[in-house]
Amino acid sequence: MDTQTNHILFAAILKVLRPLVRIFLRNNVPYGTFADLAKKVFVDVASEEFGLPGRKQTDSRISIITGLNRKEVRRVKALPQLNEASESVTERYHRAARVISGWTREARFLDKTGQPAELPLEGEDAAFSELVKQFSGDVPVRALLDELIRANCVERLGNGAIRLKTRAFLPDTQEGEKLAILGVDVKDLIRTIDHNICSSTDHYFQRKVAYDNLPQEILGRFREMTEEHGQALLEKMDRWLAPEDRDANPAAKGTGRKRAGVGIYYFEEDFDKGEEQ
Repeated sequence: MDTQTNHILFAAILKVLRPLVRIFLRNNVPYGTFADLAKKVFVDVASEEFGLPGRKQTDSRISIITGLNRKEVRRVKALPQLNEASESVTERYHRAARVISGWTREARFLDKTGQPAELPLEGEDAAFSELVKQFSGDVPVRALLDELIRANCVERLGNGAIRLKTRAFLPDTQEGEKLAILGVDVKDLIRTIDHNICSSTDHYFQRKVAYDNLPQEILGRFREMTEEHGQALLEKMDRWLAPEDRDANPAAKGTGRKRAGVGIYYFEEDFDKGEEQ
């Protein structure tokens, strides 16, 4: 890697790390813990993706690739796995999101105006229990309802019916569950960027619109427009993708098992003259 490429990559790493470190420090994660986690990822990626064809990956080769000595490689390999807890939180997030998505698009869960209907908790057709069964598998209905109420996505009405309050799921209460989303969404964005760096022809869609000299007064309107049009676009794509999802529609045809999607996010910050844009 030449000096100019190194400079660009290191500058990019610093920009990525700054908001992450802010999150770490706010949650009392010291540098030593972060360093061990980073070493763990270096060793895992070197082991899984940078081996020689037909040869077992050795600690010596991992040491050469990562710059860690062999003793440190062995120590890092012995660190406890953390995936199980984060995957549990992420799965709850996806289950809740699928239920809300199904509620906004499936005809039997809509009212006469095409909006998400107020649903009775139990029933054989247009009931919340059937919604959960169709879009969230075997998760207990009451548990999913409690999750959505806690996230301020639904409410129980006086007649016992359940009303949808928001067309998207974003946990409002527990920061731990919001941090799990960080691991999913940021990973997806970085993987897209990595794919586009490595591929010369088959680029994934990656666009944004941004200006750096905007008045504070217009940001409220811009946020509203982003939420309105962004939500409409995501719901349109959701309606197209849902029939192809073999979890919800086992009859869908095709081979392999792929994960694909589109993410939209809004950002704003004070302009920093010292930071390259």
